[in-house]
Amino acid sequence: MTATVFSNLAGMSKEGLCALFAEYGEKPFRAEQVMKWIHQRGVLDIDSMTDISKNLREHLKKTTEIRLPVIVESYESDDGSRKWIIDIDSGSKVEMVYIPEAGRGTLCVSSQAGCTLDCSFCATGKQGFDRNLSSAEIIGQLWLANEQLGTFKGISQRVTNVVMMGMGEPLLNFDNVMEAISLMMDDCAYGLSKRKVTISTAGVVPAIDRMKDYTDASLAISLHAPNDELRSQLMPINKKYPINELFRAVRAYFASLPDRRVPVIEYVLIAGINDHRQHARDLAELLKSLPCKINLIPFNPFDMSSYRRPSSSSVSNFRQILQQAGYTVTVRTTRGDDIRAACGQLTGDVADQTRRGAREKKRAANEVEKNFGSVDILTLANDRS
Repeated sequence: MTATVFSNLAGMSKEGLCALFAEYGEKPFRAEQVMKWIHQRGVLDIDSMTDISKNLREHLKKTTEIRLPVIVESYESDDGSRKWIIDIDSGSKVEMVYIPEAGRGTLCVSSQAGCTLDCSFCATGKQGFDRNLSSAEIIGQLWLANEQLGTFKGISQRVTNVVMMGMGEPLLNFDNVMEAISLMMDDCAYGLSKRKVTISTAGVVPAIDRMKDYTDASLAISLHAPNDELRSQLMPINKKYPINELFRAVRAYFASLPDRRVPVIEYVLIAGINDHRQHARDLAELLKSLPCKINLIPFNPFDMSSYRRPSSSSVSNFRQILQQAGYTVTVRTTRGDDIRAACGQLTGDVADQTRRGAREKKRAANEVEKNFGSVDILTLANDRS
């Protein structure tokens, strides 16, 4: 017997809701009413939506649902950052992180349970891949963060910025991410500006080419190397979409925008791998063709990686070379590393469909035994924490 599939109102954009209500013979303003109840007032009970007629409420209860993911674990860092682990119905758990700063609060949102790209410096990719998150599971992270922060009760702490930099590659879950971002930026939902919603991508070129028809959100590029040879070693996606193709797509996207925004180039600095002075000089030369800002991210260690964090002097030298070349450069302050919530450390608990997670654990165990003898990898990980 096939289970009935209900439309999940929580993940539907205004366009989708208008189409749904048109099927019911209702006016478009009903979509705005429902959006405000869910996303601005935090109401998930259809019976509590009192400006909607009783007949329509009864019809919605029979044909739709409002279903969000559930927080199963919560952690708070010494620096005030918060990590929430949410359960999705495939059995996987994914992570989202809230980073409070003076005058703003940034939510790092996940788009997939695991990741298919297997970038060598990222803990998420080592877990393998389960599935894409639905639009409701993506926007649900913002709803849950606001609920946890007390936003719906009028408490001043709130999410002001969203970065699609959590688990997964957002542009490989294109449709659901675009629908969720539409809700983030809609004045009837969260009303975030296009400058405060950022999609971070490893460089899925065909999806970047499509973006201009769906959104005008900001864009960050995970580059991490100044040439194709090194980038392909760190990020296998570069073998399919090399730097020149990636930059072409990025330039075209920003040319389509009415304002003068530029992309942010993200560059994880890994000791002895991509943090040499010559790498900085090569990066400065490479980026001459792409107006941008640069965000340097000192590598955050995790258990299944042998990479090391660069020294403070290496980071400073790298930054200075880029600044002397005329670039605006920031160094990302590490936040939440004591709760494994820093950039590149998110793992969740992925019901891996690729077997990559098992392979990585076996590889890490072999490495441990080679270097330390027969030691349980979990014991070693606990000793390191």
